[in-house]
Amino acid sequence: MTGSWCAVLLAGGRSSRMGTDKAMLPWGDGTLLTHMHDVLRATGADRVIVSGDRPAVDGVPDVLPDTGPMGALAQLAPRLEDGTWLIVPVDMPLLSQVLIDALLATRTTCACVEDHMLPMVLRINDGVRAVMSDIGSRSGRERSLRALQQSLRVEHLPAAPWQRALRNCNTPDDWATLQTLA
Repeated sequence: MTGSWCAVLLAGGRSSRMGTDKAMLPWGDGTLLTHMHDVLRATGADRVIVSGDRPAVDGVPDVLPDTGPMGALAQLAPRLEDGTWLIVPVDMPLLSQVLIDALLATRTTCACVEDHMLPMVLRINDGVRAVMSDIGSRSGRERSLRALQQSLRVEHLPAAPWQRALRNCNTPDDWATLQTLA
């Protein structure tokens, strides 16, 4: 296998396009939040840090809200010890062990699937933390996962094998489609 790794579960967004808190949508015997947390632990994460005010899973509230996924990652950067981290959104419940393993098997500093910002593997060290902090302090579109990935020279896995696992939900229509695939 790929050795020790940890995960960040991004669950602090406003879910404005969905119209309701995505993390609390029902999935299986719980919610998207509990499901994704369980998936990460079951697939081998040594530790899962939840980004967002989620007391039930010891979530880390955003100090600066409404800064998007990159802002959340930049705020968490000082807490992330050196090593391999998988960054995952809360709204990707079909994420598979096979995709996680493929991402973790990469050896570059940053890897994701082509045309998808997340999930993403980051190999954290002081240099990566500095890049995260810099990009996280920017405003607007300059504070983005895309900017982080470009700065770290991201490796892209081909998307074709992973289309089902990469389904997420941002709107009620996305949610309805995702439920039919489950």
